[in-house]
Amino acid sequence: MPIASAVQEALGSASLIRKMFEEGNQLKKQYGPDNVFDFSLGNPDIEPPPEFHRVFVKLAQEDAKGSHGYMPNGGYPEVRDALAAKAGKEHGVCLEGSHIIMSVGAAGGLNVVFKAILNPEDEVIVSSPYFMEYRGYIGNHQGRIVEVEALPDFNLDVSAIKERLSEKTAAVLINSPHNPTGRIYPAETIDALGSALKAHGDRCGRLPYLIADEPYREIAYNNIQVPPILSAYSESLVVTSYSKSLSLPGERIGYIAVSPGIQDKQEVLNALIYATRTLGFVNAPALMQRIVGELTFERVDIGIYARRRDCFKQVLDGAGIKYAEPEGAFYLFCQVPGGEDSAFVAHLKKHLILGVPGRGFGRPGWVRFAYCVDEHIIQGSAEAFKKAMETWKF
Repeated sequence: MPIASAVQEALGSASLIRKMFEEGNQLKKQYGPDNVFDFSLGNPDIEPPPEFHRVFVKLAQEDAKGSHGYMPNGGYPEVRDALAAKAGKEHGVCLEGSHIIMSVGAAGGLNVVFKAILNPEDEVIVSSPYFMEYRGYIGNHQGRIVEVEALPDFNLDVSAIKERLSEKTAAVLINSPHNPTGRIYPAETIDALGSALKAHGDRCGRLPYLIADEPYREIAYNNIQVPPILSAYSESLVVTSYSKSLSLPGERIGYIAVSPGIQDKQEVLNALIYATRTLGFVNAPALMQRIVGELTFERVDIGIYARRRDCFKQVLDGAGIKYAEPEGAFYLFCQVPGGEDSAFVAHLKKHLILGVPGRGFGRPGWVRFAYCVDEHIIQGSAEAFKKAMETWKF
């Protein structure tokens, strides 16, 4: 029997990130891990903070009755209360525990949100370049992605977004700090976007949701503040995870925070809980919920990523490769000399350097390098980058 046509089509354009990651594993087996400069996957290599291990062991040893059983689908009430205090402080609003829905990472959270809000053929606007899995998440729930080019500095082009708003617009999805560029959208941009969405809703009778995907919120450099979302626009939801801030990508734990001013708030919250249950998650992992509830304000040492960023910038400067200045996250998005990103990535691979073509993020002519790798790998790549550029024909 054939597989679903939608899945078959998606497999034809499967994630270039994962493809490069898998190729990297093969090269490491062949040449040794220290001889392959793998910058393909945003997989944090920094260990979780020591406090995580302490709390993990403590809770694992408690073995309290019912500690591994079902809880309310939205999550443990005490955990939701703790994270409401955290999210409320970050976003300048007063949140209750009921405004938090625990999720299976940010990816699970986004799928829950889209299931809860999308009708068939509803549109979700994204700024390009963007994390390409968004296309699959939106398509999972019969939505349609609408791409709007970012400004040259990779800030949101609010004017262009306004032009693409329609009666079918269910949401605008943003990501800041941004993957793949490291851009942090300024407060004035968020405010302008919120005003544009409200004006559109007042005209057509449908207020689009503003959905912020924020797993990198706590990885910001040079004291740049990531602006609040929930206080900037009433119809907003923030989806986040602990994959990056606590280096727990494999544990799949995150949450959705809902603006206290959102229309039909209880209906929205009920829909998110229903979607969590019926998508098959049922609830976020019990042990991880309890752990992050105790580690509300813990995070990995961001200074490590800042040093790696600066080290990598020196490597790229030495090779003559231009890049967008990252303000957060742990990626460098680089211009490809001559613009042929797929060919450039194939050329770099000959020098055992792995990156992801910009077309994998909807932006041909660029390449993304993830610097969540040991600094000696970054330093060791300098000569390989120089040799690759010396032989690159464009």
